[in-house]
Amino acid sequence: MIATLKAEEQSQLQLVEREDIDDEEDLFEAIDKLIAQGINAGDIKKLQDAGIYTCNGLMMHTKKNLTGIKGLSEAKVEKICEAAEKIVNYGYITGSDALTRRKSVIRITTGSQALDELLGGGIETMSITEAFGEFRSGKTQLAHTLCVCTQLPTNMKGGNGKVAYIDTEGTFRPDRIVPIAERFGLDPGAVLDNIIYARAYTYEHQHNLLLGLAAKMSEEPFRLLIVDSVIALFRVDFTGRGELADRQQKLAQMLSRLTKIAEEFNVAVYMTNQVIADPGGGVFISDPKKPAGGHVLAHAATIRLMFRKGKGEQRVCKVYDAPNLPEAEAISFILTFSICTFFR
Repeated sequence: MIATLKAEEQSQLQLVEREDIDDEEDLFEAIDKLIAQGINAGDIKKLQDAGIYTCNGLMMHTKKNLTGIKGLSEAKVEKICEAAEKIVNYGYITGSDALTRRKSVIRITTGSQALDELLGGGIETMSITEAFGEFRSGKTQLAHTLCVCTQLPTNMKGGNGKVAYIDTEGTFRPDRIVPIAERFGLDPGAVLDNIIYARAYTYEHQHNLLLGLAAKMSEEPFRLLIVDSVIALFRVDFTGRGELADRQQKLAQMLSRLTKIAEEFNVAVYMTNQVIADPGGGVFISDPKKPAGGHVLAHAATIRLMFRKGKGEQRVCKVYDAPNLPEAEAISFILTFSICTFFR
């Protein structure tokens, strides 16, 4: 694969601009189109300040949330929603139409043929893929590899798009990207320029970073959003059983935002998760650990992957839960800077 990605492929790393993507024009409608429906520019600016940049994203908010935006009354919100409904069809469609929409889903290679086969072709856009496991099991390593694979041209099983990386544990290393890019024959500088990175320090900061992504994704061709890890700050900022209900509610709101981003902008969301000891696992279970986040996180993730350490440098990836994938495993050898071949 490396041999096929020489200098001629590097030129394809020049990502196409959002307005040049003809086959995605139907994916979302810019919020500016509401002006033609009689909505004034001032109210649109208020929506944008609240992180709403498309009519599709607008329809994903409740009227209660919209009236919470400063300067938008119930009457204005009603008028705005009626105008958006004329532009975006959020009603019933046929199964055939749903199948046609699914054709816009892009599967981004993981850099491993066997792991791609395990995932049905790679990491899916319009979906949330969760990877959970204990430390040093390969979750963040795969995140770094996906930062490069996402930028490959579509004919190389890439996404031809940019990457947004939210780091909650301080584990992102740009120097890791360099050898991975070189492995695929890409220019490391260009690859790094196509990654936007933010370090989050509180769960509120993490949520605000997601709100700010809408502006960028409405203007530039993003294909991947990485959150590493999704649960870390929630475990720090909420302590004890007395705050558990509040924590799960805030977590659910953030996961809902991730789901909306994935569907609104046709991007793949890859989030890592930690594990917790399962006291009820019993002595007969060889690995009494379970993913953190409880049922709230379990229901939000489309595909759940379990990572664990194998013998020596081996790492095992197992499909833990997925709506359309069989339960199977792949074994890899983790090297210093890249994921090597996976074996089924």
